[in-house]
Amino acid sequence: MNRRLVVLAAVALCLLAAPVECRRRSSRKTHVPSPSPTAPATSPTAPATSPTPRPGLSAPISSSFTYLAPTCRAHSASITDFGGVGDGETLNTNAFRDAVAHLSQYANDGGSQLFIPPGRWLTGSFNLTSAFTLYLHRDAVILGSQDFNEWPLIDPLPSYGRGRDEPGGRYSSLIFGTNLTDVVITGDNGTIDGQGELWWSKFRGNQLKYTRGYLIEVMHSDGVVISNLTLLNSPSWNIHPVYSRNVIVRGITILAPVRSPNTDGINPDSCSHVRIEDCYIVSGDDCVAIKSGWDEYGISFGMPSEHIYIRRLTCISPTSAVIAVGSEMSGGIQEVHAEDITAIDTESAVRIKTAPGRGGFIKGIYVRGVTMQTMKWVFRMTGAYGSHPDGKYDPNAIPVVDGVSYSNMVADNVSIAGAMDGIENAPFTGICMSNITINMAKNWSPKHPAWSCTNIQGTSNGVEPPPCELLSGEQSGKNELGPCPFPDVSDPIDYVEFKDCSFSSTHL
Repeated sequence: MNRRLVVLAAVALCLLAAPVECRRRSSRKTHVPSPSPTAPATSPTAPATSPTPRPGLSAPISSSFTYLAPTCRAHSASITDFGGVGDGETLNTNAFRDAVAHLSQYANDGGSQLFIPPGRWLTGSFNLTSAFTLYLHRDAVILGSQDFNEWPLIDPLPSYGRGRDEPGGRYSSLIFGTNLTDVVITGDNGTIDGQGELWWSKFRGNQLKYTRGYLIEVMHSDGVVISNLTLLNSPSWNIHPVYSRNVIVRGITILAPVRSPNTDGINPDSCSHVRIEDCYIVSGDDCVAIKSGWDEYGISFGMPSEHIYIRRLTCISPTSAVIAVGSEMSGGIQEVHAEDITAIDTESAVRIKTAPGRGGFIKGIYVRGVTMQTMKWVFRMTGAYGSHPDGKYDPNAIPVVDGVSYSNMVADNVSIAGAMDGIENAPFTGICMSNITINMAKNWSPKHPAWSCTNIQGTSNGVEPPPCELLSGEQSGKNELGPCPFPDVSDPIDYVEFKDCSFSSTHL
């Protein structure tokens, strides 16, 4: 194992064992948190632990500080101004709802910000408003209530036709917003803990009638920033922007037991112009999953996910992918650019998931600069993923998969280099691989092929071990194969500037 992977393995231990302190020791500009070599590893099934306030927090603390955001606010308040009590036991749902309702009056008057001071703030679901910043102090913990009545039922997403877990409606997310403009959820690495263990238990026992809520969901919104926070133990997905555009997720740590069900990290869903960068995710499911609706409902809704940029992502997910494309992709997914990715003890790197009945398309997926340690698969494509919302889907709605590019990748301790299976009579095409080195696990035997491929077409150059015959075609009709493409694009989301903003209790 090279020195970089030794450091990354230490990072993984730190994130699993002491996530908050590990995250705090790293500067905002450092991509790899400092390791905590003396901290014991936690059980893969135990929920992550949210921090307790440090001694002395009962003493007065500063109520003035600065932070980075694209837009600063003219009006400020603290959750304590609305009766909030941060003792971990008092329910603060009404305090959060009253605070947002009060601050919403400033949406057209310079906007507003709500400060969450040190403490453990138990709450049910609450909604956000436009021109609004939610800011968590580094010793603030928002705790999701374990009373399911505090998570109101809402309609299923129209592009899914039903709840993802169960038919019918779904529980609202802990932090929710719809039809919003200019929303920031940030902090000094404060924590949002969904306390998801009860939800996981009920889900595994088939005791839930409705689909679990997420930690953060924004719908039909424009201009969303989620940054500098630690998210723990979500009941299901952690961050779910859906039907939204101009979304930035950066500097986020997400931690859940690696056997927790469906605790995806960041799932842009029918979204455009999304920037995900400098995030660290330990998950029971895909670290990032790009989606766009489910079968006939997604086809009818017709809103693709496109122009997605993923950079400097570290992922630990032994049962899932670093980046999944699909399987709910019926509105289409295109122009996904991922680079500088690190995977440790993860099932696969970038996984394409779809099936007959999905319809839609997956086009223009570009991946480069991936470092992997201990993988089941490096490459995984599945054209028979199954899982349909109901029996009304059209089996003749065949998805198109074309133009998937991988380059500059290194992997150690790999069980299977690639398992790539398209759809019969509708092969996945335009697959390109270049400059890729895969070192198989010590117990691997040539008796078991490193690659398996069906119903795919593509090219390869400088790939070890040599891939299957279906990836040996010519590249764009040339006799000599060159590097796979990674377009240099200019997207407005990359030009969003962050400025120094301030909070002061004297603003209100």
